[in-house]
Amino acid sequence: MTKNRTILFLAFVGLASCGTKSTLPPIQPDVITEKTLNDTDDPAIWVNPIDASKSVVFGTDKKTNGAIYAFDLEGKIIEEKTIRNIERPNNVDVEYGFQLNDSVTIDILAFTEREKQQIRVFSVPDMKPLDGGGFPVFEDESNIEQRLPMGISLYKSPNDSSVYAIVGRKTGPLDNHLYQYRLISDSGEVQSQLVRKFGKFSGQKEIEAIAVDDENGMIYYSDEGVCIRKYYAEPYKGNDELSCFGGEHFLNDIEGIAVATYPNGEGYILVSDQQRGQFNIFSRKDNSFVKAVNLTTLETDGCEVVTVPLNKTFPNGLFVSMNDEQNFFFHDLGKVLGEAIEN
Repeated sequence: MTKNRTILFLAFVGLASCGTKSTLPPIQPDVITEKTLNDTDDPAIWVNPIDASKSVVFGTDKKTNGAIYAFDLEGKIIEEKTIRNIERPNNVDVEYGFQLNDSVTIDILAFTEREKQQIRVFSVPDMKPLDGGGFPVFEDESNIEQRLPMGISLYKSPNDSSVYAIVGRKTGPLDNHLYQYRLISDSGEVQSQLVRKFGKFSGQKEIEAIAVDDENGMIYYSDEGVCIRKYYAEPYKGNDELSCFGGEHFLNDIEGIAVATYPNGEGYILVSDQQRGQFNIFSRKDNSFVKAVNLTTLETDGCEVVTVPLNKTFPNGLFVSMNDEQNFFFHDLGKVLGEAIEN
């Protein structure tokens, strides 16, 4: 092969591995965060209840010497809230109003630590560990490869305020692929309790992205090469799959999921179409396809959204997406959804 043909061949391979550029009109980010040390993956957003302009975006940096980075709304790293020396943190989520004891509720952050086969739980915004070093997951699996956690999402039941962690893994069985753990505090000491195993897996690629609609009590997760799967979040409602939707709208991998909630059941489910470099938006009410948008990110894994106003830059809420350049993109949610609805 000649030198010129070799260059062309390598360029083609590079395009194939990195996906294609979206042909939709680009929506430029309002903020691009400072870079992490290694490899960004998944974000979570904590809305400050006293001053929304001081809300914090957390993001995983997925390596052995990894971290949970904390960013302000200008994309600057908040070092005192960043958790370092985490062994391959994969996905992260936050939940509000966890009952720590009879008189105290706190907000919490949870993330998977893959190489230690466990999940971690910290308080927010003071970032104190609540887990005694971590909670092991998938302990009943004899194959160590099936004990490596990836995705996590927290669910707070509107029925009794119980808080659960729904955890996925890189590889595992075709049934009961996800485990759901209840987080329980006994006089301030938090423990985890396995309450159910559920969820189908096609076996084609992997399952990472998990999102929960607390208000509607629904779990969504990406079976990457097949569809977005939907289940009840309440364990007592059973383990039957409710839907497997959206697969025909993706080029290849179905990745990060974020649920934008509005009153009366209105809202959207935003999902990363990773190799196409865009996001597919579905109706929260009936999961029908609405539109795709191009937010100019590269190879997006995780994403997250809040619908409340935060500051002058994000008056309509905030959509955060991982970008494959060691950073995250922040978009005002109005620009994201407005582009979708107009088209």
